[in-house]
Amino acid sequence: MNDFLDRVFLNNPVKLYLIVAGVILFVLILKRFISHYLAGLIYTLVRNVFRGVDKKSFSDLVTQPLGWFLLIWVSILALHKLTFPALFEGEVYGYSTKQIIHTIGTIILIVSFIWLLFRMIDFIALILEKKADLTASQADNQLIIFFKDFFKIVIGIIGILMILKAGFGFNISSLITGLSIATAAIALALRESLENLIASFIIFVDKPFTAGDLVHVQQVTGTVEKIGLRSTRIRTDQKTYVSVPNKQMVDSILDNLSLRTQRKAEIRLEVGLNSSVETLNQFMEAIKIKLDHPQIEESSVFLLDIRSNSFLIQTDFFTAPIAIGEFNKLKQQKNLEILKLMEEMNIELAGASSEIKISGKLGQ
Repeated sequence: MNDFLDRVFLNNPVKLYLIVAGVILFVLILKRFISHYLAGLIYTLVRNVFRGVDKKSFSDLVTQPLGWFLLIWVSILALHKLTFPALFEGEVYGYSTKQIIHTIGTIILIVSFIWLLFRMIDFIALILEKKADLTASQADNQLIIFFKDFFKIVIGIIGILMILKAGFGFNISSLITGLSIATAAIALALRESLENLIASFIIFVDKPFTAGDLVHVQQVTGTVEKIGLRSTRIRTDQKTYVSVPNKQMVDSILDNLSLRTQRKAEIRLEVGLNSSVETLNQFMEAIKIKLDHPQIEESSVFLLDIRSNSFLIQTDFFTAPIAIGEFNKLKQQKNLEILKLMEEMNIELAGASSEIKISGKLGQ
């Protein structure tokens, strides 16, 4: 038995192969349990920093990437104990087989580590979102989403640099120096994207609007659903989904309809000239009585203009910033009440009836 274990196969004894395979198999079988245990240790540290942390949410996010990272890391360490077989020695495009395998293993390890960091960011964002939900403002929630995406991009870039350094052996400092020459050209090419990125920071600092606000900008009216790094997503009143570049959200005239203090309704009536002054006065007084409503905070009725073919009566009333459906229902009710007043007082709109007079005799 010992002779078999000591037999050398592909430059390594069989015993060493069995030890390496046993270690990898052990970690593979117990990967889930080990990752749960390590997640529990990390959780105890996180719980001391963040109060009210949900252990299940943390475990669901971290366990899988942590287990794979642990398996890949242990596998690389175990395989590193083996002597690379001379049979597999060779070159592909000037790179040895050993270098290629080492590079692939390094890339897989770095990718699994970056995946783990992404999940950690998601968990921290989840904790902060729960705290932000306790406040009335939605600005905190949107700010968390923004910085979550921002830090993921930063970590992704760092991961790419790590792959270039550890996997391919690039000199990062000289690479960054060389790229600095091209940075100006890239910045010019990406000028609009950089402007949108800067505009997104302005939006979060200045807060002209937040997620959930009803806004009107660039002939688009709708509810802000998300503020991203490049654009703001708006759900219009036609239920379409519009992306407006953040630069336009900052540079354009933006009307935040959610911050209005009142809603205004205008009713213009062009009354025929056959109505007397007495009738017009009574009619306007009757409209004022109809506008006496709990939801109407201010109102005005006045004779706006005297025209060659009509009297123009202007009616305005203001309500609190109620829902648009409720506002339209109230406006319709007042329109119908005014029409009923016109019927009761025999008041006609200008042009509602006309007379045609034919002068002269037939045949002339």
